[in-house]
Amino acid sequence: MSDQVLKFLMGDGAVRIEAVSLTDTWRTLNQHRNLPPPVNAMLGELVAASTLLAATLKFNGSLVLQIQGDGPVRLAVVECAAGFGVRAAIKLHADAEIGDQASFRDLVNTQGRGRFVIVLDPKDRLPGQQPYTGFVPLVGSTLAESLDYYFASSEQLPTLVHLAANEDCAAGLLVQRMPAEGGKEVTDTDAWDRARHLAATIKREELLGLPAQEVVRRLFWEEPLDVKAEQPVRFSCSCSREKVAGVLRMLGSAEIESILAEQGKVSVNCEYCDTRYEFDAVDAAMAVRGGPDAAPGSALH
Repeated sequence: MSDQVLKFLMGDGAVRIEAVSLTDTWRTLNQHRNLPPPVNAMLGELVAASTLLAATLKFNGSLVLQIQGDGPVRLAVVECAAGFGVRAAIKLHADAEIGDQASFRDLVNTQGRGRFVIVLDPKDRLPGQQPYTGFVPLVGSTLAESLDYYFASSEQLPTLVHLAANEDCAAGLLVQRMPAEGGKEVTDTDAWDRARHLAATIKREELLGLPAQEVVRRLFWEEPLDVKAEQPVRFSCSCSREKVAGVLRMLGSAEIESILAEQGKVSVNCEYCDTRYEFDAVDAAMAVRGGPDAAPGSALH
């Protein structure tokens, strides 16, 4: 039951419960990084959050969580694509000093100028259609508190999110009160109060040490739950040589020739998966001219 997003309904559909525990996916996603523990934990929580949020949506496309920080973390991006393929990238300031007890606020919002953005990018966009972009206020001292506030204020859905991550696991729990649909009355009017009180008892050690199925069972063992879905999660990066060639084309021949003169080749590493793409003078020239290796797009998208 590892590396899955589990979805349940409780109280005759009055409450949505989701849980995720990522081990293999998280280790694969993070294997090329050596981050300070607080930064690693923040990135893992963002990865877990992306899968939980994607599971709440009826949407064929990618969900992107992006934090533009004003602290030691300059940028953190996690994408959960259709089919729950996830990837992540993070950039720190070169002179960043990060204490072992640094909080989420310390990392990304020390001056109050950090930005948290949610982007929904449809897989098959209609002509002229743009991705949906929503802004999440950075409130409280944790990523989970910011998401709680976003759901309550922007989506009008009371929500309780718990997130935890270490070097081995990225995990999360989401409990959300569901709106009445089609005029249907909610028969279990106390379900939300029961669910949030039970969810509030979860401990970080349980999220990180137990499979998602066991977390839900321990918290809600007295409640009849309707199992809605078990969705596998995996690491997936969509970078390609063709996309990197498209980036070189946008740089232009003058910039490419300068790099070739200095280094003899053009090397690009994907910041999501660390795959290295190399272009010699002939390959780079073909890319700039729009040859077989060129394609519009970005190496990181």
